[in-house]
Amino acid sequence: MGVFSKKDKVALDLQAISTLISEGTIVAGNLTAPAVARIDGRVNGDVEVTEGLILGEQGLIVGSVNTKEMIVYGTVQGNIKVESLEIKGTGKITGDIETGTLLVETGGIYNGHLAMQTANTKQIKQIA
Repeated sequence: MGVFSKKDKVALDLQAISTLISEGTIVAGNLTAPAVARIDGRVNGDVEVTEGLILGEQGLIVGSVNTKEMIVYGTVQGNIKVESLEIKGTGKITGDIETGTLLVETGGIYNGHLAMQTANTKQIKQIA
């Protein structure tokens, strides 16, 4: 069952975590992970996760992110390319976002350019 299976879609935060970077851990360099990952520590480098990524409140990514689905409770300083993005009330993003869907809770902070791609047209729309 994939994260985006239309029949059996399960919320990202309910998926089994295959990779965990715990609070206090610092990764210096790029991170590539299968399935679903959760980062509660710090990553200084680009992050690529096959299915989905949860960035915890204490989590910090300084680099680009590429994944299918992402939930941001922490901080990203870099560009994000994702199919679905949720910025929670504690989330902060500084960088450009390319996504199909975007949800920002009250209190969530985003500074950068946004490009949204619709599933039907596959055309990029720029919002500044």
